[in-house]
Amino acid sequence: MRGLRPAVTLFVSDLHLDPADPAIARQFHDFLAGEARDADALYILGDLFEAWLGDDDPDPAARAVVADLRALVDAGVPCFVMHGNRDFLIGERFCRESGATLLADGTVVDLYGERVLLMHGDALCIDDASYQRLRRILRNPAVLWSLRHLGLPQRRALARRLRAGSRAHVGTAPAEIMDVNAGAVAQAFRAAGVRTLIHGHTHRPAVHELEVDGGAVRRIVLGDWYTHGSVLEWSREGFGLRNLPR
Repeated sequence: MRGLRPAVTLFVSDLHLDPADPAIARQFHDFLAGEARDADALYILGDLFEAWLGDDDPDPAARAVVADLRALVDAGVPCFVMHGNRDFLIGERFCRESGATLLADGTVVDLYGERVLLMHGDALCIDDASYQRLRRILRNPAVLWSLRHLGLPQRRALARRLRAGSRAHVGTAPAEIMDVNAGAVAQAFRAAGVRTLIHGHTHRPAVHELEVDGGAVRRIVLGDWYTHGSVLEWSREGFGLRNLPR
């Protein structure tokens, strides 16, 4: 069936899968079992889960997602996953069981001849100083090691506190600091030497045509899955952001 349509690569992010909202998980299951089976590859650019407590979490909803990803990979579609700010504890066991490949934030890939920079996007939101401080702490290797070695009940309690703190912060912080910083975006383009950046995190899907150092570049922002699915489709013929009705 894949040979009957043009080669296409799919990008999603910010599904925030949560047992409390099973409709998102059902739609993602259908997406993986349907449209994604015709793709050359699937990239998940962070926050696949509302919270990932660790690869040892036996939660049935989490195990079902791992099984769905494994089925996609076993069907011949490579799957690539990037850490987000909610699921940065995804590790080697998750990748081994799901068949997915973990990508570093800031990876450059070749998409049908074009070099493209992939990020989750939170590292670009440098105007939110308090969030960036917390991000540096949580991504510290020593802290990550400590978190992975906490008991599962302790990790659950910590995740609840972090989510509550995040909700409170989002509710009071100025909207403009929750978006990317133009200077950080420009520096990302310069450092990677690319003309296209794809990221998520901000939940503000759009295609931004920009200029950096006199050259035309584009920043493609993926949408979240709270009320409907959101996918970026990229082929040799071009790209398109679209919603997936629920």
